Amino acid sequence: MPSAPLLQVLRRAYGYLRPYWKQTAGAYVSLLLMLAINAAIPQFTRWIIDQGIIGKQLNVLTWSVLALLVLTLIKGVLNYFQGLFTETSSQNVAFDLRNDLQRKLTQLSFSFHDQSETGELLSRAVQDVERVRFLTGRATLRILEASLMLVITAVILLTMDMKLALLVLLTMPLLVLQALRFGARFRPLSMLVQKQLAVLTTTVEQNLRGTRVVKAYNQEEAEIERFDRENDRWFSLSNLSARMQSLNLPLLFLIANLGMVAIIYYGGSQVIEGSITIGTIVAFISYVGQLVDPVRRLGMIIPAVAIAGSASERIFDVLDTVSEVRDAPDAIALKNVRGRVRFENVSFGYGRNRILDNISFDIQPGQKVALLGLTGSGKSSIINLIPRFYDPTAGRILVDEVDIRKVTLKSLREQIGIVLQETTLFAATIRENIAFGNENASDAEVVRAAKAAQAHNFILQTADGYDTKVGERGVTLSGGQKQRIAIARALLLDPRILILDDATASVDTETEHLIQLALAELVKERTTFLIAHRLSTVRNADLILVLDSGAITARGTHEELLATSSVYRSIYNQQLKKQEGNP
Repeated sequence: MPSAPLLQVLRRAYGYLRPYWKQTAGAYVSLLLMLAINAAIPQFTRWIIDQGIIGKQLNVLTWSVLALLVLTLIKGVLNYFQGLFTETSSQNVAFDLRNDLQRKLTQLSFSFHDQSETGELLSRAVQDVERVRFLTGRATLRILEASLMLVITAVILLTMDMKLALLVLLTMPLLVLQALRFGARFRPLSMLVQKQLAVLTTTVEQNLRGTRVVKAYNQEEAEIERFDRENDRWFSLSNLSARMQSLNLPLLFLIANLGMVAIIYYGGSQVIEGSITIGTIVAFISYVGQLVDPVRRLGMIIPAVAIAGSASERIFDVLDTVSEVRDAPDAIALKNVRGRVRFENVSFGYGRNRILDNISFDIQPGQKVALLGLTGSGKSSIINLIPRFYDPTAGRILVDEVDIRKVTLKSLREQIGIVLQETTLFAATIRENIAFGNENASDAEVVRAAKAAQAHNFILQTADGYDTKVGERGVTLSGGQKQRIAIARALLLDPRILILDDATASVDTETEHLIQLALAELVKERTTFLIAHRLSTVRNADLILVLDSGAITARGTHEELLATSSVYRSIYNQQLKKQEGNP
């Protein structure tokens, strides 16, 4: 994706300040008043020297110093309010950006997350947002401060002494040129630094998440070396960035100090000749001295603006991503669902890789459907299409005779309870995990769902019962315990359609038997799709769909398929027959 023009990106970032215009206006009004005081202080200094000290007027000296003290106190108060207003508005910008990113990342379809790295997204949500916060806050304020200070100082100097002012101001275009030149070169480099930092974040995140696998396969040294390579690349890019900044800052100081040298030499000769007063040359030096700090800040902030421009672009890339699965403009709510599910010539794939090919079936309300096939046959793809985690590339899927692309995602998914093959629990209590899809559920409803999933007894045996923290991704629980909590979570929704993706794969035979007994009453009035490798599940299904290479090769009951389908018999003999205790 080509980079957007910097001004366009920055304009959009500044748009986040619009709701906080009062605080922003307060910060800039404070800045203008401070600039007026900064412009007045050298004139007071000039007055004190020429009239008070050289003119030997103690009264003028006394009142001028008192006025100078008052101005300094006012400047301090203004500086406080400027900082307060600036931070308030910029922190609100960061707050809104993070909310927008979180909302967008939550809404984006599975296909986006399939192609994105967690560390990269974390980098955008944390580091990039912080850079935009700095841009919309102090960075812009300091750039405006430096720019206005240059203009105000130039006007005052020209008013005081035209020749001396022109000599000093000859250095200003060089200052601006160097700042702009540096920013243009630094922006693409800053983008590379941020991208590499995201790679580092991803590497660390993956190592933390897969620490058991790393240790189990003795890959600690290999992972350390891999991280070292990425860290070395980041160091090289950061080192180049530091060298560019280290060269830029002395150049800016050199250009600014050339004006100071001109004042001392030419201005000093004018004082000796009597053309200007000592107070005037001291005022000149004071004005140029006031420029040194803004120039120093400008040298640091111009790169920060370049970095923030890149950060903004990365954030807006996410915010502008269009979800492949989204509500149609005229989408309606799915109501009074009975649970009929029909696939009509459905195909699905990624690019040229076709996973499902011309799938058709019609499931009546309350039926239990078992999807059977070897790994990669398309079982999981079918159940991922029903709640619209993905959309088919051809054909259509109907629930109660309504195309699911014509109903809202929220209303569709409210009718579907899912237990995924890889159980995901959150770092919260057992109660909160069970009630994840129904936060308004009562304690009694949570317990009832847990009992139905045969989870209640083991929950009571944990340290704090339903208030026990399960740890990140449920690491404190066994696979079977996590699976039963996930089943309880799905049952609490009281859905019309149940999807159990290998829901009993992580439990022993006894636990599976208990779960099957609990589910027997619950699935009677629900359309249920099951992916399982257990003979009991297959035998109890009203319909078995046998898949091979993304196509349905056979359908029927267990007994029918044993008689008619060679593929089913092969799977039965290889995977299921031994569960009967047969040789």
